[in-house]
Amino acid sequence: MRRAKITIIGAGNVGATCAHWAAAKELGDIVLLDIVDGMPQGKALDLFEASPVEGYDAAIVGTNSYDDTAGSDIVIITSGIARKPGMSRDELLETNVKIVSSVTEQVVQKSPDAVLIIVSNPLDAMVYTAHKVSGFPTNRVVGQAGVLDAARYRAFLAMEIGCSVEDISAMLMGGHGDDMVPLPRYTTVAGIPVMQLVSAGKLDEIVLRTRNGGAEIVNLLKSGSAYYAPSAATVAMAESIIRDKKRVFPCAAHCDKEYGVGGFFVGVPCVLGKAGVEKVLEIELDSREKEMFHSSVEHVKELCAQTDGFLSK
Repeated sequence: MRRAKITIIGAGNVGATCAHWAAAKELGDIVLLDIVDGMPQGKALDLFEASPVEGYDAAIVGTNSYDDTAGSDIVIITSGIARKPGMSRDELLETNVKIVSSVTEQVVQKSPDAVLIIVSNPLDAMVYTAHKVSGFPTNRVVGQAGVLDAARYRAFLAMEIGCSVEDISAMLMGGHGDDMVPLPRYTTVAGIPVMQLVSAGKLDEIVLRTRNGGAEIVNLLKSGSAYYAPSAATVAMAESIIRDKKRVFPCAAHCDKEYGVGGFFVGVPCVLGKAGVEKVLEIELDSREKEMFHSSVEHVKELCAQTDGFLSK
């Protein structure tokens, strides 16, 4: 059986760590691409030299050429710049729309049957960009954000309860960070509703910490941002697709009639399998949850309207 081929665009901390997790899981052969000469080659070689120690089998190639990415099954896009001091959100959006557009155009030429997993920020706009530029069916374009937020939420709950993270099952919807829609009603600990184990006040604190999870790490690091958890979340999605595990994850998936969204990529629970996003799961929301979700969707629509303006230039 042919091994899956995974291309990761962007060899910075998130991209390189995606390669690390994917290699350790033996998900397939890996291509790490970046525009900086020598950086992806060096990181790929270093990671391959670790394989005899850790005992994983994978071809790992670093490159500056999209030719090496041809025939990829999964393409993970992490490219883009972080917001710099003095840079407006509009400037950040315009710059990253250009970067992700260019990357997507080149990926599509070499891997027309791939599933695209977008990690670049601002996430909702970048998934929208990749879909419009690629022309791919909506099931083959998906964004990573909810898996990371859910992981942080579960980690903080485990710390509070004093239990294993493995026993916490959580779901959330909406955008990343401020637009996150927590769903404590759908959060359980070994089947026990979390609201029986954690007070409402403490739960609110944990939700707030989850919303600010990225900023908390940025403040601690002083320079740079999170990459272990974001890349682990991304590779979990890739694994579900490559191995057709059909896991249920909160992802930025295309919704039309679902939740009445009307044709945008928003954070919803969905099934990931060999076809990509195989199903969006519609769950019941109470009035407060609906209000928060619709607010999140409106922010996505505003962002996509701006994105359309930059794409038309």
